Amino acid sequence: MKTKLILFVALCTSIATFSQKKWTLREAVNQALAKNISIQQNKLSVELAKKDVEIAKGNFLPNLNGSSSGRFGFGSFIDNISNARISTDNFNASFDLSSSATLFNGFRNTNTYKQAQLGVESSLLDLKQIENDISLRVVNTFLNVLFAKENLEVAKVQAEISKKQIDAAKARFDAGVIAKGELLNFQSTAANDVQNVILQENALDLALLNLAQLLQEPAENFDVAPIEVASPSSDLLYANSSSVFQKSLNYMPEIARAKLAIDNANFNIELTKGAFLPTVTAFAGMGTGYSHRFNEIFTNDYFFKQLNDNLGYNVGVSLNIPIFNRFQTKNRLAQSKINKEISETRLESQKLALKQTIEQAFLDVKSSLKAYEAAKISLEAQKEAFKNAQERYNYGAMTLFDFDLVRTRLVNAEGAMIRSKYDYVFKTKVLQFYSGELVF
Repeated sequence: MKTKLILFVALCTSIATFSQKKWTLREAVNQALAKNISIQQNKLSVELAKKDVEIAKGNFLPNLNGSSSGRFGFGSFIDNISNARISTDNFNASFDLSSSATLFNGFRNTNTYKQAQLGVESSLLDLKQIENDISLRVVNTFLNVLFAKENLEVAKVQAEISKKQIDAAKARFDAGVIAKGELLNFQSTAANDVQNVILQENALDLALLNLAQLLQEPAENFDVAPIEVASPSSDLLYANSSSVFQKSLNYMPEIARAKLAIDNANFNIELTKGAFLPTVTAFAGMGTGYSHRFNEIFTNDYFFKQLNDNLGYNVGVSLNIPIFNRFQTKNRLAQSKINKEISETRLESQKLALKQTIEQAFLDVKSSLKAYEAAKISLEAQKEAFKNAQERYNYGAMTLFDFDLVRTRLVNAEGAMIRSKYDYVFKTKVLQFYSGELVF
């Protein structure tokens, strides 16, 4: 019985350990990429694009077609031998096999194949862009969880300080040093701090829920592994936004996608030009037939003998030269050239939008760094002010109202410090993302 109890406890412990898995940032990103529906849809689009390549490759191969027909005849007809009209029922069948291959069609097969390969690259870049967006979103949500955890720890410390202050206030009240009103004020402050702990716990639960939903994992017992988010350095990672922009041109998939659109437009031009050129096709075929008269059984040849006797072959080459097609090809070529110009302007538009985004991100980093440094200075000052206020209050040189004001400023400074730190860290990660240097 004791052995069974030990096994049961061990099993429950292992289940609890498994259910309380703590997700690392790398695991969270991988899970989101594996579960996201948009990513799965784009992976299917990549597979479709690969099939387009196979279809285009098949255009270089000859085709092969077989056909057969059968016909029953009833009534009278003129006999070819006696030239007399006879009445009979008959059956005729034909069998044909044909093949053709394109020898030349203005390089349209070649350009179609290359264009299909571009389609695969474009689909992969679309997939990469979505993966980048999801990864950055996971990083932000993960940092929000760490931010909420740090806020909760600060709130717990404040609640613990308030609890100790109540104990000290009770002792002073019992000694007759302070009035009961001051003791009640300490108790009210402690109650507010407990309420703040509950609020921060709810904020943490919400942050964990958002991350769990992003990973499509059950929210119950969901948690993340701790990451040491060091105090940010006062030195910027990059000297200016231009250096980040130059790196992003070689990294961001939307830029590469826009460049591929220009290449695709060039292939469309070449495909349209191919319609001006002749098409050369080689063909070959073979055929045979069978005939049977139902009322002349003894004069009908056997089936296979007729097929052999009637077997025939053909082979040849056809040439199709476009002469005039109502200016359709000419106008399509003009359209293709206009579409190329549109693709070129879209590339410039993408570059401009990316540059402006990075400039804004760089400015955000500078602003958040200034806010962090100001918050750090403010927190140090508020800590000293609170320390002095606590001593003055203990000696009766400060009123409780003034002491609460100093303490409130300290709590606000701690909250501002945490917010500015995580704000700066995330905005720095955004710049690293654009430069292709984001490491999880």
